[in-house]
Amino acid sequence: MRYVKWAFWAMIFVIFGSFLHYTLPQHDVVRIVGTYQERQDLNDWTSMFWSQPDDQSGTLASRDVQFIQSVRPNGRPMVYRNEDTGWRWPPYFKFDTASLQTEADDLKSNAEVPKWAVITHYGWRNELISIFPNAVGIRPVEGPDVTIIPWFNIFFFVFLGLVALLLWRMWAQFRERAIDPVLTDAGEVWDSVDARADAARDRAKGVFGRINAWLATWRRKPRR
Repeated sequence: MRYVKWAFWAMIFVIFGSFLHYTLPQHDVVRIVGTYQERQDLNDWTSMFWSQPDDQSGTLASRDVQFIQSVRPNGRPMVYRNEDTGWRWPPYFKFDTASLQTEADDLKSNAEVPKWAVITHYGWRNELISIFPNAVGIRPVEGPDVTIIPWFNIFFFVFLGLVALLLWRMWAQFRERAIDPVLTDAGEVWDSVDARADAARDRAKGVFGRINAWLATWRRKPRR
C-alpha cells in the first residue's frame, strides 16, 4: 500500500511538473536564420499543442502558421511557431504575431556576421510528432554568453510556495479545530465502550463461577 501511495504522488508530481514546464516562459539565446509560413493540419490529437486564438480557428481543419528558424550557440537548430494566443490558455495575451515575425526578419544573420537574440517561448519541440514551442517575444542581445535571469518563473514559484504554505496552515488549523477533537471524542467513546465490555466480561465470569461452584456441591463425592 505504501508503494501505491508513493506511485500516486509521483504521478501527480510528474503531471503537474510537466504542465508547468510546458506553460511557463523559457528563454533561448539563438541566431535567427530564416522565417517561413506553412499550412498545418489540425485534425488530429496534436491540435492541442497549437494555439486557438479565435473561434474560427477552432473549426478549421488546417491553417497557415508562421515559423522562425534559428540556430543555438552549440550549432543545433531550433524552430519556433509564431501564433497569437489571444485571450485563451496559456495567458500570454499575445496579439502581435505579425510584428514578432517582422522583428525576427530584421534579426536574420549568418555565421560570419552573427546577430544574437533571446527568444521567449512556451511549449516543447518534438520532431516525432511535429510540435513546436510558440515564440512570444524576441529581443537582441550582445552575444551568446548573455546571462538570463527568469524573473517571472522565480516570482511564480515563490508565490506558489507561499500559497502552498498558506493552504497547509489552513488545513492544519482545520484539522486541529475540527477533525482532531472528533477523533479524540471517538477514541474516548471507544475506550469507554471497551471498559464497559471488560467489566461486563468480569461480571459474567463471576456469575458463571458461582454457578459452577454451586453445581459442584451436587456432585457425588468420592468414597474414602
